[in-house]
Amino acid sequence: MNVGQLARERYGEENVVLVGFGTHSGTVIAGAEWDAPWERMRVPDGRPGSREDVLHRADPADKLLLFDAADGLGDWRGHRAIGVVYDPALERYGNYVPTVLPRRYDAFLFIDRTRALRPLHVAAHETGEVPETYPTGV
Repeated sequence: MNVGQLARERYGEENVVLVGFGTHSGTVIAGAEWDAPWERMRVPDGRPGSREDVLHRADPADKLLLFDAADGLGDWRGHRAIGVVYDPALERYGNYVPTVLPRRYDAFLFIDRTRALRPLHVAAHETGEVPETYPTGV
């Protein structure tokens, strides 16, 4: 279950556009587990045979893939899942999800080598709590 699937179920496939992201290597900001503090993590090279590996070997340039029902890439292949929780030590075991890209996404942005974003400073309200609308506003 993911946010894209929930949105498609609630609003209908024709009313939702899903864009996936992938990288061959680089760095990301994530937590090692839920409620863990964020940290800058190194992303190892894509696992051999994974979608990220295939796109890197085909042409290491960044690319945007747009899909429709007639598109190729219809085979099941591992696709690395990096979110707010990520553990590079689990690359061999649990970070890859069997995926048919055109069935999961409407578009896919592949960035061959990523650089972690620098998180914005978060100021607490007078109550000492992080704003409910973090990180988008007050």
